[in-house]
Amino acid sequence: MTIASTGAYLPGAPLTNDDMAGLCGTLPPEVLEGLQVQRRHWAIDPVSGRHLVSNGEMAEAAARQALERAGIEPGDVELLVMSTSSPEYHLPAQVTFVQARLGLTRCAVVEVRSGCAGAVQALDIAWRMVESGRYANAVVIGSEIISPLLFPYLRSGDPEAVRLRDRISFYNFGDGAGAVVLTPGDGPDRLHGSVNACIGGDRQPGMHIIGGGTHAPIAEQLAARQMVRLNLDVVQSEKFGPTVFVEALDALLRASELTIDEITGCVLPEGNAPYFTAELESAGMSAEQWKTVQSKIMENLSDVGATGSAAVPIALDDAWQHGRIRPGDKVLLLGIETSRWIYAGMALTWTAEKSPR
Repeated sequence: MTIASTGAYLPGAPLTNDDMAGLCGTLPPEVLEGLQVQRRHWAIDPVSGRHLVSNGEMAEAAARQALERAGIEPGDVELLVMSTSSPEYHLPAQVTFVQARLGLTRCAVVEVRSGCAGAVQALDIAWRMVESGRYANAVVIGSEIISPLLFPYLRSGDPEAVRLRDRISFYNFGDGAGAVVLTPGDGPDRLHGSVNACIGGDRQPGMHIIGGGTHAPIAEQLAARQMVRLNLDVVQSEKFGPTVFVEALDALLRASELTIDEITGCVLPEGNAPYFTAELESAGMSAEQWKTVQSKIMENLSDVGATGSAAVPIALDDAWQHGRIRPGDKVLLLGIETSRWIYAGMALTWTAEKSPR
């Protein structure tokens, strides 16, 4: 098994922090610095709220780019595995719309309903399905469109009317899609180990998208001031997020029988954000250990924001395209999700040659 290529898609022109200030008001400098995000991309018009591109269109674009780089025609894809927490419809599964956009009359499909950890979970599933010999030429996609959940907060037209806790979501989140192409490879297995766990069974969600489901009568939901809303618990994300990261990293290194010194890079989209790392020592990681890990983290959060399911594949694509990952490198992929404190990780040896950008 081998990763043949990656691809990514970011919608529209980047929105800067100055753009955000004009839309939803400013953030205190220390909060802005903690988020680390400087730019993000939205799939909607920030003024009118009109959708400029759909989840499926973003996913298709990322998949086509990855396939082109791998030299594989869409018609040769036998398996699509996709993660998203923002599908266009409850049913059919979002992945089937991507299948249709790629022109595939028939292929195997799997969808993971998750956020930041979902793309790694999806990659693990696809890897094992291709490894079994049942399928070849699989495409794994993480795609997210979060901006439509934020736009209703702007209905008053007054940026200062947006509450501070809601402004954090505006500055933090972005839209986008990333894709990975898997093909059967010659030689030994290039996957050293993988992990997957939810350690928040006794905790409230750190991020919760409420509405549009079956948790309450539809009539009640329609009568609410906002039918679908995003709740982000910033305090708990900062306090417990590092614990999830430390446990995930330790579990992945043990599962792969690797040490951090043997690792070239750790793709962890929010790994260097101050709000995410402030409590690492209390979570069990020493300052010396963190210094070693930090030097290996690969992320592009400042340029794209937090993109949910798309975060790991977008960061992976960025690292590969900029030559920070090369054939033979041992790489960790880590997705840390605050929704219910989930982590997913894979340790692998990189094989894809760098392609023209």
